[in-house]
Amino acid sequence: TVQVIPHITNEIKSRFYRNFTSDETHIAIIEVGGTVGDIESQPFLEAIRQFQHEVGHENAILIHVTLIPYLKASGELKTKPTQASVKELQGMGIQPDILVCRSDYPLDDGIKRKIAQFCNVDRSRVIQNLDAEVLYEVPLMMEKEHLAQVVCESLHLDCPEPDLTDWTEMVENLRHPTQEVT
Repeated sequence: TVQVIPHITNEIKSRFYRNFTSDETHIAIIEVGGTVGDIESQPFLEAIRQFQHEVGHENAILIHVTLIPYLKASGELKTKPTQASVKELQGMGIQPDILVCRSDYPLDDGIKRKIAQFCNVDRSRVIQNLDAEVLYEVPLMMEKEHLAQVVCESLHLDCPEPDLTDWTEMVENLRHPTQEVT
């Protein structure tokens, strides 16, 4: 008999510790895709909860990417879906450290404060993630929102200032090509 807990979750966690390029894993970025509440993601979320407990909260942070929909009829951004997904995570024993909020429109400080208050997250850890014309703009947008700095602070790591000159130039070249290729 195979049980979801502990057999499956232990196998999932064993993958977190794997690093085929080094004898020692320093940092692992683990994405759990899907929607909070879907039955398919439950073993993965439980494995994440156990993992953070095992390594200590100071060694593993949880970033929740969530949608802030815009309702044209009322002309407002709605935070309830984010509040609901965070509450569901909390019900599973998971407290996100950072919320990355996907949105078509900028989030003003009032919206960020509301999300922070009702999701039990510090205001500085509510990050907006606007839709981008070019996918490669997203890292630049996240840098403007200070995501790397917030992550490093959460993990008590140094956060050197990145040199994004080449990346910015690449994005500009993509947005404003000077030649056509057939």
